[in-house]
Amino acid sequence: MPVNPIAENVFGTIGTVCWCIQLIPQAWKSWKEKSTFGLSPWLMLIWASAALPLGVYNIAQNVNIPLILQPQLFGTLAAACWAQCLHYEYRLSIPRSIISFCGFLLSLAGLQVAFVYAVWHGLAENDNRPLEFFGVMTALLVFLGLMPQFYEIWKLKEVPGISTSFMVIDGMGGLFSALSLAFKESIDPLLAFSYISVIILDALVISLKLILNPIAARRRTQEASAAAANVAVASTDAEPERETPEVEPSVLRGPYSRPPPPSNREIEDGISLRRLEGLRSRAPEEAVGAIEH
Repeated sequence: MPVNPIAENVFGTIGTVCWCIQLIPQAWKSWKEKSTFGLSPWLMLIWASAALPLGVYNIAQNVNIPLILQPQLFGTLAAACWAQCLHYEYRLSIPRSIISFCGFLLSLAGLQVAFVYAVWHGLAENDNRPLEFFGVMTALLVFLGLMPQFYEIWKLKEVPGISTSFMVIDGMGGLFSALSLAFKESIDPLLAFSYISVIILDALVISLKLILNPIAARRRTQEASAAAANVAVASTDAEPERETPEVEPSVLRGPYSRPPPPSNREIEDGISLRRLEGLRSRAPEEAVGAIEH
């Protein structure tokens, strides 16, 4: 393509803007759901660390202000997402998560200032190796940062914690940044590798989310149905068998019949012996009383 500084700046600016705001949807998703399940904290930590060499690389070259601000904003948002992982996934308290966030950023800022002066000293001595080192480290960290996320996807067999908007904006940032290289006099192979790898890896994550998430949803539905069926069978088996009470055979009796007397009583002609003895003992007394009258 022909050299076009205007197109280079336009595409480069769009890519920079995308990479400044790419993590906002991810931070919003984690805050709204109060969960970072499925999001690798190592992805956020490595990407936040990548802001250090990228910031040194851009500042040492004395580039324009947007390119200097881009790694600072990117690193801050990545560190915020990492702090969310500490709080939601590892149950770290909010004060401790904030302290970890601030301590990490302060350490990053101090190292960045020190490394910038070290690179400037090397450039003053006509030594470009320190600058190239930080450029290589940036590309390497951006690429390696997604590896823990792919492991998380392989472990869960789905992509539950990643914001699709985050991946789309990140891929667009890589695309526009790669297009800006096409209008330069010479293409930087290091930057080209970094931008193209971001596009490919982001597209792969989105594709896996579109493929694996519906499969995982169907699997959970089947597991829930099977579990409900097992619970129903278990509850049926656990019911005790109802015993039928034994009923003594009834004897048909007439309207004037009496129930048979208990077997432990002695009976004579249908009259209890005790009652009969009582009548016999009273008979002489009644006879004597009648004679006296």
